[in-house]
Amino acid sequence: MEKNNSEIIFPDEMIISKIYLIRGEKVMLDRDLAKLFNVKAIRLREQVKRNIEKFPQHFMFQLSPEEVDIMVSQNAIPSKQYLGGYLPLVFTEYGVLQLANVLKSGKATQVSIKIIEIFVKMRSMLMDTLTLKLDIDEIKKKLQNQDKNIELVFNYLDELIQKQEPQTKKSYWF
Repeated sequence: MEKNNSEIIFPDEMIISKIYLIRGEKVMLDRDLAKLFNVKAIRLREQVKRNIEKFPQHFMFQLSPEEVDIMVSQNAIPSKQYLGGYLPLVFTEYGVLQLANVLKSGKATQVSIKIIEIFVKMRSMLMDTLTLKLDIDEIKKKLQNQDKNIELVFNYLDELIQKQEPQTKKSYWF
């Protein structure tokens, strides 16, 4: 009997903390996915190698030594030793789903569904943020136009005041 999705207890924040932005893609390390799927990292990599045709470049790629160095320098991972002495594979949202299919375990399927839901939430938050930024930019443009209009009104008022001021009479001294 397989567990249902509600029995998997991983806080969203814990999964989110394992999602990195590399090469413009949101990805997860093979080691982190193996822990979440409750399989050994070496088994996960074996299954990927056996089914490599199911993992095109936009599903999965291997990190370069420079990318690993950057992750260590930014404290995304504690050290190179954390990776077990190899360059890790990283999986995009699509790769996570495909990985669950390749591993063929109920837990992998359930965890991948949770991860996909988090990817979707992140994308939604990004879209909300983008929409908010566009709205703010529009408000700024309107305010700039209002400032220009107010300045124009004051200039017209100044001109009117100058035209309506009675000219001062010349005074003669006797």
